Amino acid sequence: MKSEDSEPATRRPSQQADDGGPTGARTVSSIEELQRAVNDCRRCGLWKSATQAVPGEGMAPSPLMLVGESPGDSEDLKGHPFVGPAGAVLDRALQQAGLSRETVYLSNCVKHFKFEQRGQRRLHIKPAPAEIEACHWWLNEELRLVAPKLVMALGGTAARALLGHPVIVSQVRAQPTRLTPTMSVWVTVHPSFLLRVPDEAQRQREFDRFVQELRDALEWIKTH
Repeated sequence: MKSEDSEPATRRPSQQADDGGPTGARTVSSIEELQRAVNDCRRCGLWKSATQAVPGEGMAPSPLMLVGESPGDSEDLKGHPFVGPAGAVLDRALQQAGLSRETVYLSNCVKHFKFEQRGQRRLHIKPAPAEIEACHWWLNEELRLVAPKLVMALGGTAARALLGHPVIVSQVRAQPTRLTPTMSVWVTVHPSFLLRVPDEAQRQREFDRFVQELRDALEWIKTH
């Protein structure tokens, strides 16, 4: 599987009204309504093989929103974001930074699991640009309803979806970029990256850096 921290970006579609129609996507009035509506989405074909859609969840409105790539196997089965191995890393990092799932909003830029079946295993596949673009409808709705001051893009795919241009995480990491007059994006690594670091000492250093970024993000929110 390719690292999501070095993929080129695609342009974000403009936000516009949509009455749903055959796609199932529509403007919603609350996060609760979005969580119900997203399962009806047919804007791309990922729904056909996925168990269910996995919308975001957490505090809304919230000054801090974290956006990852797409659900994995555990998320697809349970219907909640970040409940697999990467989610366990994220939970530990949030706790050390003085945060929790209840004090932020967690989501992914794509709401359905994309995978390749290998025997009994379902291996995660990176969403295609067209799938990211199609699902941006729901990400836009979440941004509108959560109204975060800062959005942390976890990995290159999330950064691409939010910023709409090519992103190499190492080059823009921890440099807040203005997205709207009231919202900025802070790019960092995806928690799954921390699981892939082979050396234990280096993995701990990377984890500590990730925790510090969460703390720094909180300080940024307080001062901007």
